[in-house]
Amino acid sequence: MGKSPYDQFPHVTTDEITLRRIVPSDIDSLFEIYNNEELFLYSPYMLKKNKNTVANMIGHFERDFYKKKEIFLGVTLNDTPDFIVGVAEMFDYNCDVNMITIGYRLNDRFWGKGIATKAVKAMTDYLFNDIGLNRIQAFVMPENAKSLSVLRRNNFVEEGVIRQGHIWKGKGVVDLTLFSMLKSEYTRMPNG
Repeated sequence: MGKSPYDQFPHVTTDEITLRRIVPSDIDSLFEIYNNEELFLYSPYMLKKNKNTVANMIGHFERDFYKKKEIFLGVTLNDTPDFIVGVAEMFDYNCDVNMITIGYRLNDRFWGKGIATKAVKAMTDYLFNDIGLNRIQAFVMPENAKSLSVLRRNNFVEEGVIRQGHIWKGKGVVDLTLFSMLKSEYTRMPNG
């Protein structure tokens, strides 16, 4: 059995990107993400119109980690470590099944550079190698072509569409495509 992802706050560094704790000084780059309508078309979260709301969220990220509720990490490029270009999320950890659900969103100024794909790879490596999980899953709206391709590029298996099976804020009841990867599949991957 692996460790819990809540044993210590993750800090994951690869050659190009880092997933790190989000701190109060990240307010401007985080607000740029949470205030961008384009990024919430296919998201269970709502747009945040107000900077104070986003400032409060930063405090909640810390609290939610200690409550073992979810882990929010800022995605930064290693040459600009103080600017968050995206957010990586890990939540719904199930210790009996030894699995977790991941999510991600990226500032659209940084789309098309493979950053989301690298962020998912970094999360996958961390969760399988460092934490010892057996299953990682992600839910994506079928219309969200960019997000589907991020998971496909990371060799996640498409399990199928859960039809009208989830409620997402502001969207109502939605269809979601379920992707997953198992530790046994990951260890067979050439870059695993």
